[in-house]
Amino acid sequence: MGPNQVHENTPLHRGLKQRHITLMSLGSAIGVGLFLGSATAIKLAGPSILLAYVVAGIAMFFIMRALGEMAIQNPVAGSFSRYAQDHIGPLTGFITGWNYWFVWVVTCMGEITAIGVYMNYWLPGTPGWIWALAALVIMSAVNFINVKAYGEFEFWFALIKIVTIILMIIMGLLIILFGIGNGGVATGIHNLWTHGGFFAHGFKGFLFSFQIVMFAYLGIEMIGLTAGEVENPEKTLSKAIDNVFWRILIFYVGTLFVVMSLYPWNEIGTTNSPFVLTFEKLGIRGAAGIINFVVLTAALSSCNTGIFSTGRMLFNLAEQGQAPRSLGKVTKSGIPAKAVIVSSIALLIGVVLNLTVPAEAFTWITSIATVGAIWTWAVILLSQIRFRRKMSAEQASSLKYKTPMFPIGSYLTLVFLVIVVGLIAWSSDTRIAIYVGIVWYAVLTLCYYMFKSKFVPSKR
Repeated sequence: MGPNQVHENTPLHRGLKQRHITLMSLGSAIGVGLFLGSATAIKLAGPSILLAYVVAGIAMFFIMRALGEMAIQNPVAGSFSRYAQDHIGPLTGFITGWNYWFVWVVTCMGEITAIGVYMNYWLPGTPGWIWALAALVIMSAVNFINVKAYGEFEFWFALIKIVTIILMIIMGLLIILFGIGNGGVATGIHNLWTHGGFFAHGFKGFLFSFQIVMFAYLGIEMIGLTAGEVENPEKTLSKAIDNVFWRILIFYVGTLFVVMSLYPWNEIGTTNSPFVLTFEKLGIRGAAGIINFVVLTAALSSCNTGIFSTGRMLFNLAEQGQAPRSLGKVTKSGIPAKAVIVSSIALLIGVVLNLTVPAEAFTWITSIATVGAIWTWAVILLSQIRFRRKMSAEQASSLKYKTPMFPIGSYLTLVFLVIVVGLIAWSSDTRIAIYVGIVWYAVLTLCYYMFKSKFVPSKR
């Protein structure tokens, strides 16, 4: 029997170590948006965007602890889709699984197409679709080797981004505190309040920035998808979840603190990436090329993570009987091969669509991912609340990894997510996301009831 021949009863392999999943979740949550897209969030709120990231980070802390509580108790592939199925109901599990699969497909469509744009920096004139296709083929191949190989690729991709961010923070602090690169004149942090104040656009600007800020954290929850393939889940998942929260908060807040201290917030994004400007200020030649390389690896990282996440989610849906059973088969090396292939084909269609349809149409599609992120987080919290309700006081006290401030923290976080949805609906620029989201969930619900009779869970 060949190494890639599928085995319906072969389990996923536990080949991921703590360093793999820590860097994987950091890499998926810290993407191109921080390097090139942070200017949009800054324009909405001014310096108060720092506080918005802190508040959103606290919400993500409760979401991740809720996910960790369930994942350590029941470490399975598919994670929150399976927990939704078990603790809320099969319809919620079905919607959550297919919704998250589509969220990552849509996210990766943009990232893969962006690779062509980044490669054009070094090789101008070459068709972008060639690089997009090459990236998709290479990253799909990586996902076929074994889960440990995937973890190693993602580890190094993420490390490149993280090292760049750390260097940015250190270099920025040298300019702020000692004036290095600025003629010996320390810039200080007065830019945080001298251009219209800390709340430059008032409390309204601060509130509406959450639409962008929350989606910067999309991807952190993919730690849950690694639960079925991680070594020693109890120890590894708990450490990874706790570490990731603090590191992402420090990276986002630390980076934007440095950027807005060095440059007036209302000038950021008008000339070049803040990272490029800071590196150039310290006399580093070729700063634009360095940052272009970093965002290229960030896009490849997102593509790699997307193929992994979508493949595992389809695998889980197949095990639950909510997708074709063949997608629940794995190779001898523990790879859900058919699930990965289907996801890669979906991404290939995305590349074609991205190159042929107007940008406006694609923006409408990506709005599904926007609403989909909040759906996923809300379902994690609701699943955990139901998970706890089924327990006796003795069982709850014996949990190996507990969510602090339960149930108050979980309920407050749910209220916060509802407020963010309300802000999205309130703004005319983002309201389309709500309309598209309603249609999307209606379609998934219809599909569930149409095919419900054919759902046969795996006997694995």
